[in-house]
This record gives sequence, C-alpha cells and structure tokens, in this order.
Amino acid sequence: MTPKLYPQDSLTLGELEEQEDELRFTRFTHQDAWDLGLALVEEARRRIAPVVIDITSGGQQLFHAGLPGSSPDNDSWIARKGRVVTRFGHSSLYMGQLCRDQGIAFKDKFGLPLARFAAYGGAFPLIVREVGVIGFVAVSGLPEVQDHRLVVQVVEGFLRSRP
Repeated sequence: MTPKLYPQDSLTLGELEEQEDELRFTRFTHQDAWDLGLALVEEARRRIAPVVIDITSGGQQLFHAGLPGSSPDNDSWIARKGRVVTRFGHSSLYMGQLCRDQGIAFKDKFGLPLARFAAYGGAFPLIVREVGVIGFVAVSGLPEVQDHRLVVQVVEGFLRSRP
C-alpha cells in the first residue's frame, strides 16, 4: 500500500474500506502483537502522544500500554471502540463515518448503548487473510482521526517490514 495524504479532518468510507482491504496480515501471533505494540509505543513516543495502546485478539488482551499523559478514560474509550470493531468487523472510524454519511446517530441506527460502544476513530480490525477479523488494535488519547491515522500508519509500516 502506498502512503496516501488524506484531508486532516476526515476520511471517506471508500478510503476507510481501502485501508481495511489492504492492511491484512498473513498470520498474527502473540509475538506479532508484542512487536506491533512496541512499534506503536515507539511512534507515539516520537510524537509525544498521550495515548493508551491496546491489541486484542480472540478476546484476549495481548498488549496494553498507557503513555504519559493518558488516563483511565482512555482505557474506557479503547474498550468501547474495540467493541464496535468486534461487533461490525470494521474500524470504529468507518462505523462512525457510515452513520454520519447517512445522517443518523450511531446509537439510533444500531440501538447500542453509548456506555459500551463508541463509533469514533482509533480501533482498527486485525484481519488475517483467509480467516477474517480476529481482533483489533486500538489507540485512544488524540482526536479520533489522529488516533485512527496513528494505528493505520504503524500497521502499514509493520506489514511492509515483514517478509
């Protein structure tokens, strides 16, 4: 996937679908979760980003880190955004944009409690080719599109670096 410059404040559904189509793993192990998590921590530290990072696969939290400036609220956002990915198989930003494009609130469209589900950017599906969605990688602490972009940028680099 070649890096693309998107408008800073939004991404279209087509752009979000393209990311999900292209950012797929051939396999995803516990070691991959650790390595990807460390890559996210490194990039977040480089940006001095006050974020929480989480990688969950098969219902098991494989990586979790809270960087300076993050708070327990970020852990709650991670859980809520992760539930959106788990339920719908799309990034949390995709689901939020889908509702915005349709002019309807996420809670009204799907009837899900906002205390448990958050359709805001930052959680991206872990998709394994020929398997499907196995979990999610999530960031919380920045504005939603920046959370999403941080995850996508690091996942893209991680996949490019693999044989």
